[in-house]
Amino acid sequence: MHISKRSRALVLLGATVAATLTTAYIHYTLGGLLFLLNALGYLGFAIALVTPLVFVQRLRPLVLLALAGYTAATIGGWAVMGPYFPLAYFTKAVEVVLLALIAVQLLLSRADIVPAFRFARALGWQAIAVALRRPVSVASVGEEAAAAIETPRA
Repeated sequence: MHISKRSRALVLLGATVAATLTTAYIHYTLGGLLFLLNALGYLGFAIALVTPLVFVQRLRPLVLLALAGYTAATIGGWAVMGPYFPLAYFTKAVEVVLLALIAVQLLLSRADIVPAFRFARALGWQAIAVALRRPVSVASVGEEAAAAIETPRA
């Protein structure tokens, strides 16, 4: 049986979102401001991963990298501060699985990482231009970044 590339990507994305929401829910149930903020962060990442907006989809590799950093920081914070009880170990196991899922997704979509950075850079330049109320020309943004803005990915 042959699984299409798109189906594999959707399964990986679904598993990543499920692990992210699991971690968010567990942190939400623990109570306290720090756990609530951590849960909201994970929820925000889950929403960003499934948002159908084209510019968010084009930035998905960067969202995955940010989620990996957030997850690693959560694990590091737990290692330093605790608390060390059975649910915490389960949550850390889910977060390690989440990191592995992100690594697989990034490995499979490594060709999309550089264009995502270019697109983000172009968006940044446009935001600066809007903030300064000056028009952005192709010469000021660069040929590749302008092409990234004008050419949507399939």
